[in-house]
Amino acid sequence: ILLDGGSTGIPTDDSVELAVAYMKIVGMALLESSRSGVYAIMERFRDLLHNGSIGKRVQYQVETLMRIRKEEFKSFPALPEELDLVEREDQITFELTLDEEDLNKEEILDVFRYDDEFEKNEEIWTKIKKEILGEEEDSGSEGGSSTDDGSSGTASDSDSEDDNDGGEDVPDQELALTTSISKSQSTTTIIQDFSESDLIHLRRTIYLTIMSSATFEECTHKLAKMSIPPGRELELINMLIECCSQERTFLRYYGLISSRFCHMHERWRTAFALSFEEQYTTIHRLETNKLRNVAKLFAHLLHTDSLSWDCLRCVKINEDDTTSSSRIFIKIVVQEMAEAMGMSTLKDRFEVAT
Repeated sequence: ILLDGGSTGIPTDDSVELAVAYMKIVGMALLESSRSGVYAIMERFRDLLHNGSIGKRVQYQVETLMRIRKEEFKSFPALPEELDLVEREDQITFELTLDEEDLNKEEILDVFRYDDEFEKNEEIWTKIKKEILGEEEDSGSEGGSSTDDGSSGTASDSDSEDDNDGGEDVPDQELALTTSISKSQSTTTIIQDFSESDLIHLRRTIYLTIMSSATFEECTHKLAKMSIPPGRELELINMLIECCSQERTFLRYYGLISSRFCHMHERWRTAFALSFEEQYTTIHRLETNKLRNVAKLFAHLLHTDSLSWDCLRCVKINEDDTTSSSRIFIKIVVQEMAEAMGMSTLKDRFEVAT
């Protein structure tokens, strides 16, 4: 019903988001009862993803749901452990139908009533709950152990007091100094900046440097002097890809900058490989012109051997693991590589890689 879309046939983002959340909760139970039903629902999600009729945020949630489905909803069990309180043989199931004539609705339970004997009734309910959940024995054993611990603790305290009495007295000045140090340590607070102002400033600086440089050597030199810390490599790479995708046609300017960084240090080559996998996974979010520019950028890195061909391991040519956008992406990459390297050389490289 949520994915039906009503008269228009196109569901809203809210209904799809609600369907995704609902599917996460009941997915494992549905797999046990009806695998074909789960398959039909996931096909509907896949159609919505390919049609592009939903927003990017909801598309990301649908992609996450598909990854969870591949894992057979292992991260979302049908019955969480914290809710599995009563043994199965002790459970009593009440089956009611809404069309029974003698059904007692007990509508009075919907009305708040002040309980004069609240504490007494709470004690009664606590006893019933312990009896159902079997907490009486546990609490008894815990009480016994705590009593033993208390007695041993008392004995150890008395021993320690005797030892202190028998030893030398600690000067009052040392005690005061220790107390002041502990107070100063306890009052120290660590302030964390969650506004990501440094990250926003870094992105702005990278963008302005890329757009204002006259040549790729100048741009690479300025970006390298920024000393981007380890772990922030993807910020630079994503900005390069974003700027490249915004152009009307592909500019070798971006390919040469990316190639220079790949040859500069191994951490950049690894980051570009991770970026290739990320872009290939989410390529359906891009428009045709942006998709073409991104594909030509990575084709440049591959045919110049700036990027290891091991990154192509994430590409699986079959109907289930590809979309129309990803197939177009692969086609453009291979065409650009064939044009730059020659068909025979490209064929030999693929044969060597396999």
